[in-house]
Amino acid sequence: MRLSTVILPIHRWTEGRKVWRRAEELGFHAAYTYDHLSWRSFRDQPWFGAVPTLTAAAAATDRIRIGTLVTSPNFRHPVTLAKELISLDDISDGRVTLGIGAGGNGFDATTLRGSGEEPWTPRERADHFDAFVPLLDRLLREPSVTQEGPLYTANEARNIPGCVQRPRLPFAVAATGPRGLKLAARYGQAWVTTGDPKLFEAGTPEQSVAALRGQIERLGEAGEAVGRDTRELDKILLTGFTPDRPLTSFDAFVDFAGTHFALGFTETVLHWPVPDSDFAADEAIFERIATEGLSQLG
Repeated sequence: MRLSTVILPIHRWTEGRKVWRRAEELGFHAAYTYDHLSWRSFRDQPWFGAVPTLTAAAAATDRIRIGTLVTSPNFRHPVTLAKELISLDDISDGRVTLGIGAGGNGFDATTLRGSGEEPWTPRERADHFDAFVPLLDRLLREPSVTQEGPLYTANEARNIPGCVQRPRLPFAVAATGPRGLKLAARYGQAWVTTGDPKLFEAGTPEQSVAALRGQIERLGEAGEAVGRDTRELDKILLTGFTPDRPLTSFDAFVDFAGTHFALGFTETVLHWPVPDSDFAADEAIFERIATEGLSQLG
């Protein structure tokens, strides 16, 4: 089991530098950030770009892995994203993981749409994700890519020298539906979930565990369909969206982590505390979890 954190891109860099360095000092395996144009209750508050934030974080740290949780096709194009990722992988000396998902209905889905233009439907988001991931995979592996398609085109897109990590930087694919799970099984080095959103407010921890067990089983079935044993994939749980409250106390985290480790999760991601928000938490408890939590799992 690895323990990581996600640092929202809300800090001016004079403060943000301290947060990212502290994440490394606390021994987190990775520190991720959201890749959104804005997000929910933070819409009218400071919110910075993911790639510049990660670039600065790469320069401010030495060991901790960095990445997105998650990037989506909602406002990204695989050609331009590949160029940014290769640059970021170089600057970080090969410490980048790309968390990638199909996206949702939030601000990312509407900000670039014209007046009267509807955001993509769930099926259209899945279609774009289906086209986005394979092309991005090629762009990060090959020095020159030409591909024409109904959704994305690359015309002699050059990506030299390629990633520091070979054959490319790892993908952590966020998915719960059948098409996304097949993408995770085929292209992912890791799979990401936040649990079942229907259970967040009205469900129980027991129901959440059952739902997560079902997702892992469906991931295995998707792997069988594409000829891959998904037991080799890292399984990442981004916390904060299940009925559990692992940051309420040290013991609550130990119980939570032990239960989900037994399910098959290899990495748990905690939100860095943000006061007066959905991610508010006692910083002393958070830091104790970071430094002592995993040692209690035996």
